[in-house]
Amino acid sequence: MTPRDDQQVRGAGPAWRADGWDVRVRLGVLVPHGDVGPESELRAMAPADVGLHTARVPFGAMRRGGAMDPTIPLAPVRAFAEPTYVDDAAGALADAPVAAIAYAFTSSAYVIGARGEAEMIARLSARAHGTPVVATCAATVDALRAVGAATLCLIDPPWFDAALNDLGRAYYEAAGFGVPYSAPCALPSGQALIRPDHLYEWVAGHVPDAAEAVVIGGNGLRAVGMVDALEAALGRPVLTANQVLLWSALHAAAAPAAACGITGYGRLFALPAP
Repeated sequence: MTPRDDQQVRGAGPAWRADGWDVRVRLGVLVPHGDVGPESELRAMAPADVGLHTARVPFGAMRRGGAMDPTIPLAPVRAFAEPTYVDDAAGALADAPVAAIAYAFTSSAYVIGARGEAEMIARLSARAHGTPVVATCAATVDALRAVGAATLCLIDPPWFDAALNDLGRAYYEAAGFGVPYSAPCALPSGQALIRPDHLYEWVAGHVPDAAEAVVIGGNGLRAVGMVDALEAALGRPVLTANQVLLWSALHAAAAPAAACGITGYGRLFALPAP
């Protein structure tokens, strides 16, 4: 069709606006009921032709407006991964035409461990009629292997206390990684209080030379906006909760991140799943 022919066709009727229907793939996302962090970051990273469809799951440590205590207790963290709320949400999401479901909650895997996380993933996938389910910490392990890192620096949100952060260290050590440094970041404890520049400065000042990669935990921690800058400053891969989750979910949905053309959010998106 010549440019003139195209002008004639477009001039013959209305110009249709993008309406969100023409997508490459649709992903389901399971999030705590008051948390807007995962959706915000996933939407920022994903191209327009990746549909994101979210189900909200009750989380006992989060109140109306996303309010939380300065540190989150472990009991509701564990309960979030247990039946029946998250199972019901996964089943409902799978009734929509989603190709994979992403479990956007870091800390429960710290508490229940890799074996408990694997059992949860299998249970949710069964409830979702066989739809692939990916979870943040398991996705991080895959991402660490994809970038070829044997050691990591683990930075968690300020609302993770030392005990929860220690469980995170143990999770990655059990997976075979060295963790020469692990701590919650010493920033104001509140999701809306985190700024990319403040997180960048704190992390950049605490990564030891022995760490071959940086892992930033917490799907509710505002982190993806500074990944590229931090990788450039440190000269090593930076992995964040929602970044690895999107990468893993796209692979599970047979729509590899590299094929989706995601750039500006870290070197991980150019790599295949291991």
